[in-house]
Amino acid sequence: MIKGIDVSSYQPEDYSTRGMEFVFIKITEGKSYTNPKWVAQRKTGRDAGLVTGFYHFVRPGSMKEQADYFLSKINLVAGDMLALDWEDAGVGNDEKDEWIKYVQDKAPKHKVMLYCNVDFWLNRDKTSFAGDGLWIAHYNGKPGEPGVKHRWRFHQYTSDPIDTNLGEFDSRDALRSWAGGKK
Repeated sequence: MIKGIDVSSYQPEDYSTRGMEFVFIKITEGKSYTNPKWVAQRKTGRDAGLVTGFYHFVRPGSMKEQADYFLSKINLVAGDMLALDWEDAGVGNDEKDEWIKYVQDKAPKHKVMLYCNVDFWLNRDKTSFAGDGLWIAHYNGKPGEPGVKHRWRFHQYTSDPIDTNLGEFDSRDALRSWAGGKK
């Protein structure tokens, strides 16, 4: 397994990349919020050679409008991963699935995943649809063992001192290859 982090506007632009293989960066939320640090955070990750992913925190409302807003902010490059952050109970299964499928259609060369916590996955999800991969949050003290039967790609296992994840890959190159980037 490989280690990575995820960052948002709560973290600095020049976060530590030591020992990390990938980073997920929050870009947008709803239809109006954009993380003001995301471009610099992307530069930090890319300068360190990390595989980069970007996520959208979904809110109730039009899924297509939110997806278009998210995609309008990014100049995607090969190997960029995309994720829907599903934490708002006002967003249902159909909306979650719609966003992922729409983004898969709009960005067909990129992996599009679902991020959610174990409660949402086990108790709210009714479709078991996570696009190209499940990124599951479960702070159970067992990194790499998120406690779900569904195949997962990333496990966010702690937020102390920063959101830290394990990726179910043998190496950074294996992740980069899966994500469609060049080695």
